[in-house]
Amino acid sequence: MIFRQSISTLALIAGLGASPAIAAPIAAPAAPAAAPDAAEPQEPPSDIVVIGTRRTDRTLTNSASPIDVISAAELTAQPAANMLDAVKNIVPSFYVGQNTISDASTFVRSPSLRGLPGDEILVMLNGKRYNRSALVQVYGGSDSGLSFGSQGADISAIPALAIGSLQVLREGATAQYGSDAIGGVLNYGLKEKSGLELVARYGQYYQNGDGKSVQVAGNVGVGIGDIGFINVTGEYDDDGQTSRGATRPAAANFAAAFPALAPQIPNYPGPAQIWGSSPSHGYKGVVNAAIDVTDSSKLYLFVNYAHSRAVESFNYRPSVGSTAIDTTGVTRTLGANGAFNPIYLTACPTGNATCPAGGFVRDTNTFTFRSIYPAGFTPQFVGVTEELYGTLGYKGKFANGLTYDLSGSLSRNTLDLSMYQSLNASYGPLSQTAFKFGKITQEEADANLDLSYPLEVGLASPLTLAAGGEFRKETYKLVAGDVQSYGAGPFGTQPLYDLVSPGVYRRALNGTTPVSASQSPGASGYGGTSPAAAGSWSQTSYALYGAIETDITKALSVGVAGRYEHYNTFGGSWVGKFNALYRFSEAFSLRGTIGSGFHAPSPGQQHNSILTTSFNNGNQVQTGTYPVDTAISRFYGAVPLKPETSTNYGVGFIVKPVRALTLTVDGYRIDVDSRIGISQTFNVTAADLAAQPALAAVGVGGAVTYFTNGFSTRTQGVDVVGTYHTKLSGAELNFTLAYNYNKSTVRRFNPGVISAAQIIDVQHLAPNHRAIFTTNWTRGPLSINFRENYYSWWSSAVDYGVTSQHFGAKATTDLDMSYTFAKHYTVTVGGTNILDERPDKLTSASQVLYPLTGSSADGQIYPRNGGPFGFNGGFWYARIRVKY
Repeated sequence: MIFRQSISTLALIAGLGASPAIAAPIAAPAAPAAAPDAAEPQEPPSDIVVIGTRRTDRTLTNSASPIDVISAAELTAQPAANMLDAVKNIVPSFYVGQNTISDASTFVRSPSLRGLPGDEILVMLNGKRYNRSALVQVYGGSDSGLSFGSQGADISAIPALAIGSLQVLREGATAQYGSDAIGGVLNYGLKEKSGLELVARYGQYYQNGDGKSVQVAGNVGVGIGDIGFINVTGEYDDDGQTSRGATRPAAANFAAAFPALAPQIPNYPGPAQIWGSSPSHGYKGVVNAAIDVTDSSKLYLFVNYAHSRAVESFNYRPSVGSTAIDTTGVTRTLGANGAFNPIYLTACPTGNATCPAGGFVRDTNTFTFRSIYPAGFTPQFVGVTEELYGTLGYKGKFANGLTYDLSGSLSRNTLDLSMYQSLNASYGPLSQTAFKFGKITQEEADANLDLSYPLEVGLASPLTLAAGGEFRKETYKLVAGDVQSYGAGPFGTQPLYDLVSPGVYRRALNGTTPVSASQSPGASGYGGTSPAAAGSWSQTSYALYGAIETDITKALSVGVAGRYEHYNTFGGSWVGKFNALYRFSEAFSLRGTIGSGFHAPSPGQQHNSILTTSFNNGNQVQTGTYPVDTAISRFYGAVPLKPETSTNYGVGFIVKPVRALTLTVDGYRIDVDSRIGISQTFNVTAADLAAQPALAAVGVGGAVTYFTNGFSTRTQGVDVVGTYHTKLSGAELNFTLAYNYNKSTVRRFNPGVISAAQIIDVQHLAPNHRAIFTTNWTRGPLSINFRENYYSWWSSAVDYGVTSQHFGAKATTDLDMSYTFAKHYTVTVGGTNILDERPDKLTSASQVLYPLTGSSADGQIYPRNGGPFGFNGGFWYARIRVKY
């Protein structure tokens, strides 16, 4: 804390601070990616970098901060409609899971940069803070393990064709940009140039020819005389479902025992339960415009809108029980889902002393959901996401060199959840089969003033002073769903009575234990938002920033930044940053950074409440994640959340021995204290329920988790990026090698809330080593791109246990060929993972496996989260691009 205060005070002495604005686009390739389509007209590259600095003369080889600069051509060359997958293919330290069956986390996947969660990565659009997603990542499996409990931005809403360049700042930058920039910054610079570009792509996976993918996008930019421009991008995409599992042994048994009913098994004759990518379709667009007000000032506007709908298949619920022999020869029982237990319909007669009100008679008047789903059911979970973001600003420069940028941003992200092919067992014959769970909304308002001024003091370059401030308001909203989506119906708990003589009843007993029938409340698979959990919560903050940069000599550049930020919910925080670059020669430079940072808990993390259905040893249980201020959370030891704090260290060097070769090596250490996550699961006992009646929401046998500042981590690693450009027999030949080593360790934790499995996932869910080697050969209208991707071993302890298998190291290969004709038309054919590599299959160390289907009891063959590159296998595609 002393360091944070001292370094911030030093910066603020130079002038009260403003968040450094990003002044210009950059387009120099510094990270590996597929090269642009062959002979496509390219703008001259510019290696100016502006992220993490206020100076406008920084380049990749003289920046004190490690930065990846990814061009528009590199992004749009990726055969993926989702920006998450495009960036994952390019930046080695960027990780995101496939997310097969992971509740709402399938609709909004949360990425990780350098092993840190999605809300410790700041996302910016044209240098302005991009809003959070409405979804708080509460899914308890390894799919969201690195971002468990986070609420980050959903960059999938940004169309790749709208981007002029992506700048990835690989160091902490909270002192410059505010909360969330602990792990780094992604800044998407929007296109401004005039012209027309149209892209159409079709592709599908090798296996079964499934996962058919269609993408159509267009970008047009026009000038407004000599005083401005407007650039518009639109995109439509439609991605089909994939399936890489087997049917459940229970479904195979049912088909064999009841062949006449087999066609009513969900997805028959395919797997009753789908392990694969969910089908989705959507559209997104961006408008970017500016107009000169004077010769030295302009008014600017940019807007982003996106809409997406995806359908996720949940776990199959078998209607009858059966048995199957596992790979060790043990016969195991595969039970029917509890929703198919008989529901007794005869209520106790009114006024009968031997059969009191609320009791039911155990007779033949029963109901079973086999009348609706005779072969079982697989709930279909629907997520509709919508993003609307807009920024309006005015910026310019006075004659004395003072620059200003005044802007305001408004944003709204929503996630509307629903389900069909499901039921609420506690309502019996009155149950709906389709449910609306309510809408989740995240709204944000930001206002920024950024100032900079060059001051000559006789050093090798002017002092660049920056100052300004920010105001921000976040609002998180939960809207209640259908009553049956969360409610307990009249058949939730049924004390049973036997008729012993006319008008006389006796409590049904199992030995000496009273017998009751019970059914789970809420929709099977997910729980809607109840009126008690619904509401709206806001948090406001303001900040002052300061920064100063200069070249003390021609060889030595230094910079210092400081920030004070105050929240109405948590109070204030001081953070600071210092970095320096020393150029020993044109061929060799040394750079280093030290800084502090923080991440303030969002209103969503403080107030999110959700109830889901999960399975524990084959038994269906209700799992609730509750705010820390509820009676349920406090019962299990929850305390109010506080901000995360961090200290970042970095040191590296830049080598440029010849014009064609550049090598950067950057080591880093990031210490994060009081990290926000979600506690381990607390199983509800009868004694717990008696002590805290609010636990009836999940019931005996259910489970509870809550948000907590439960642990502290240390992340250490190194990034290596090398590029070499040459000519061979008249052809352009480019090589890029990028390597990342990253290892996180849990330094301190509360064993009462953080499990051993969670600790292992922090350390090993993402591979500790990843490398990407890219080659591009271009001659005339023809271009060939080759990329090899290496992933070291990884594990998934939350899903498969602390002693489960290590999934082995793998390499995948990408290849494409492009040909340009008539100057404006480019045809590309290619493939990703052309050798059809998959993660290791599950072994008996991870799951009980059954020879009947060659899978686990729930049909898994591969690890459910897909691993670092997914389990869909090889994918081929064809693309045509028209560019004027």
